[in-house]
Amino acid sequence: MNFVVLMGRLVADPELRTTQSGVSVAHCRIAVDRRFKDASGNRQADFLDVSAWRQTAEFLQRYFRKGDPIVVQGSIQARNYEDKEGVQRKAVEIQADNLSFVLSKPQREGVYDRPAAPQQPPAGGGYTANQPAPSYANADASDFAEIEVDDDDLEGLPF
Repeated sequence: MNFVVLMGRLVADPELRTTQSGVSVAHCRIAVDRRFKDASGNRQADFLDVSAWRQTAEFLQRYFRKGDPIVVQGSIQARNYEDKEGVQRKAVEIQADNLSFVLSKPQREGVYDRPAAPQQPPAGGGYTANQPAPSYANADASDFAEIEVDDDDLEGLPF
C-alpha cells in the first residue's frame, strides 16, 4: 500500500502551471521535521517535493504561501528523467490527493499578510494540539426532547 500523510511547512510559494491540455498542476516543497534531534541538539528536517493536480493544485496555489504549515495526504512516486546535460536522474515526490490546513481560520487570518482565507475551509481542516476542540456544552438544546426508556424495552438486545 502506498499512502503517506505528512505535516510540514512550505519552503516557497507553490508554482501553478497548466498542461497543454489545460490541466492545472502545482509544485511545492515542504520541510518536514524529523522526530529526533541530532547530537548537537538541533532538529533536522527533510525537504520533500509535492505535486498536486486539477482542483487540488488550484487549492494549493490559492490558499498556501511560503512558511505556511500544511498537511499533505497522497502517495510517493518515483520517476526517471534526463537532465539538460543528458544525465539520467531519478526524482521522488509526493503526489498530493488531499491538502489540509493546520491552523484554524482565525489563526490563518491573524498570521499571514494576504487576502483572507476561504469562507469554508475544506473538510478535514485541522486543529493544533494547543487549541481546544469546539465545545458544544453550552449549546441550545431546547428543540431536543428526552426519550424515556423502560428497562423492559432493552431486554433481548445484543448489548
